[in-house]
Amino acid sequence: MTNKIEISSIIKKRTLGLSFVLGAASLAFAQQKVNVSGKIVDQQNNAVPYASVTFSNKANKLFSDAALTDEKGAYQLQLSPGNYDISIEAIDFKKSMLNKQISAAGNLGNFTVISESSSTNGKTQDIEGVTITAASTKPYRVELDKKVYDPSTDIISKGGNLQDVLTNVPSVSVDTDGTVSMRGNSNVKFLINGKPSALLGIDSGANALQSIPADQIERIEVITNPSSKFEASGTAGILNIILKKSKGMGFNGSVVGSLGYLPTTSLNTNLSWKKGDWTWFLNGGGGYRKGEGKSDSDTRFFDPLTLATTRYFEQNSRNKSESNNYNATAGFNVDLTEKTSFNLSGMIRNFSSNSDNKVDNINYDAARVLNSYSQTKALGNSSNLSLQGDVGLDHKFNGNGHNIALSLSLQRSNNKSTEDSKEYNQSVFGYGTLGNNNTVNKSVIGKVDYELPLGEKSKLEAGYRIDRNTNDYDFLNSETDLNLKFGIVDAYSGNTVYDETINAGYAQFKSKFDKLGYQLGLRAENSNINIEYQSLSGNTSNKKKDYTGFFPSVFLSYDLGGDRNDQLLLNYSRRINRPRSWFLIPYPTSLANRQNLFRGNEDLNPSYVDSFELGYAVQKKKFTINPTLYYRKTTDDVKFVLLSQSIGSDVLVTSPYNVGNQANYGLDLNLTADLFPWYKIMASADLYGYKSEGSYFDPSRMQTPLSFEGSGFSTRLRLTNSFKIDKTLNMQLQGFYRGGEKTASSTSKDMYVLNFGANKTIWKNNGTIAFNIQDILGTRGRNTTSLGPGYERDSYMRWSPRTFNISLTYRFKQGEKIDAPKKKKDINANSQGADDQGPPM
Repeated sequence: MTNKIEISSIIKKRTLGLSFVLGAASLAFAQQKVNVSGKIVDQQNNAVPYASVTFSNKANKLFSDAALTDEKGAYQLQLSPGNYDISIEAIDFKKSMLNKQISAAGNLGNFTVISESSSTNGKTQDIEGVTITAASTKPYRVELDKKVYDPSTDIISKGGNLQDVLTNVPSVSVDTDGTVSMRGNSNVKFLINGKPSALLGIDSGANALQSIPADQIERIEVITNPSSKFEASGTAGILNIILKKSKGMGFNGSVVGSLGYLPTTSLNTNLSWKKGDWTWFLNGGGGYRKGEGKSDSDTRFFDPLTLATTRYFEQNSRNKSESNNYNATAGFNVDLTEKTSFNLSGMIRNFSSNSDNKVDNINYDAARVLNSYSQTKALGNSSNLSLQGDVGLDHKFNGNGHNIALSLSLQRSNNKSTEDSKEYNQSVFGYGTLGNNNTVNKSVIGKVDYELPLGEKSKLEAGYRIDRNTNDYDFLNSETDLNLKFGIVDAYSGNTVYDETINAGYAQFKSKFDKLGYQLGLRAENSNINIEYQSLSGNTSNKKKDYTGFFPSVFLSYDLGGDRNDQLLLNYSRRINRPRSWFLIPYPTSLANRQNLFRGNEDLNPSYVDSFELGYAVQKKKFTINPTLYYRKTTDDVKFVLLSQSIGSDVLVTSPYNVGNQANYGLDLNLTADLFPWYKIMASADLYGYKSEGSYFDPSRMQTPLSFEGSGFSTRLRLTNSFKIDKTLNMQLQGFYRGGEKTASSTSKDMYVLNFGANKTIWKNNGTIAFNIQDILGTRGRNTTSLGPGYERDSYMRWSPRTFNISLTYRFKQGEKIDAPKKKKDINANSQGADDQGPPM
């Protein structure tokens, strides 16, 4: 018995010893990792960049790892030998799964993924998110309710800013003064990651656009006919700027520095760190810009009855400016559970500028004989500080798209400016003005969005949103008297408080029946506005506005069948154009240029627009074509009326008024074509016309009504040529043409611009050096003839001269250890950065 026990003990010891030795050998072997590499491609064997490739070790999860493909679709990592389940995920592609035995170092070859459009034969499965044209590597793609532009393909804007990027976006154009318009309409609503942002400051003007670096932009969504899910403001449409966010596990980032002429410098960075359930990010940078511009005008005054010329007035303006800006956004996103995530972010933006403006004022009599000459010198400076905080909570009830999202955004912007203007007559000080303006904007935005799938093809969406905005304007304008002593001008000084609350709710249903996809929505918005004016002398007035509007939207898509991915798209939406707050201030806010003043109109009402679109999307391997016919009917349209008025001297005062109705129509055509492996083009054409009706009459200043009856037609063309010289060098040549345009009150001449850019990949694909020239021929200027009661004015404006820019980008490699696979994409979730998207991650 004892012997049996001893033998058994010996066997156990030896067995345990052998197991230990084998286990140790196995562990030692497993820890000797081998280098493996490969490439992810689509069905046409094109590289798929930024795809997540996860290797899950079936025996031991500790040996699992993951990688992110580079711009050429390639990846590499070190793995312990063993049996692996491999999952591949990429935006706009269907998740792929396969199994592989890894035994030695080597190249695993190409793994092919299938695009989501191909997996459904390009038909409409989800009426909001289906891609019906270009793949993600194309400059832009067309979706049912938006166009999505990828600025990474735009060499000309490298090292530039948002304004530079917008000059190449389909259906969008940027005027010489920085005004952004869509299809000839400048009433554009800007969003950052789906909501208004302090990044754009108070007015979303040219200065704000120039303070957002191009390298921080992930994509731009052009929404010409927004659905009921979006806020109803912006009759021209919505530009949704999606900022960059983390694309992979570990540490990722890039740094971009640029130098240009007129002197411009910038340094920006995008950093993210993702580990486990946490994602941290930091985007920020700053820059310096110097600018020059000029504006010339020649005004002929005449008797409205006899049309005989009475005198001429000529102005020649030269402006120099310097500006500094910086911005930083930081925050995190954390998965509290498998179904619930929380995000928090904060943003700070500062913009400051100084300007030096000289204006020659020349008066002639009717025979063009000089009567008088003076020069106005104006020095100005302004500063803007904006802060924003965002918090959000997203919960998924299940993995089928049953979701709810809550978000809260707090914003504050403070803008201060001063202007010191003096007029000199033959080098003798004549008169002067001083202006001190301070504007404080506070806003709160709260939202809740709910999504409920109904079967495999249908979904119900609903939500509520509250916007609370308060703008506090303080204006103090002074001018000299006959004794050259400064005194406050009470009529142009005071305080205005603009308080606005908008409550909105929406519901929309989308589904598909056979080849017909449809989405029906209705949005209701109640606007409550209170405006209080108070002059320095104590005079007060109060305006209250309260109106409720209903804004339906209908989106239809029809699958043409066969092997084609072609679709017909038909949609309708109703929109509102609420007057900007400073459009309602009933006194000029600046007297620096006494001959050209802007005065608000406290009785201005909102305009409404009914918009229709009929589009056709054609997708082929080598080219895509997207023609869209559109028609817009605007009621209570806002027109800017120029009137001659005496305030110490003859000046022209511009004010907005609701004048009649206007119909706009046109053809918006966008095209991409891979003509050769080394030559690609992206072209766009907007052929549009208008017909307006209505008139304005002020018996105290006018003898006859000012008619706005009329019609006109114009064109805007853009062609971008991309050349691939070799694997690391690319060039672009871009041409833009804007045809002449005639309205009831003005006529503008045509204009053309030519730009060039080139970039080269360096440092083993971790760096890029880029160079561009804006306005090669020096033709970016605007000639306009304006008509008004008793005057006719010819003017020319050039916003900036020819510019050069060179930039250098360095991309950090992602962290070597990626400790968790990328989560599965929810095809029912809104991943396109729409109105319900949270802050950037």
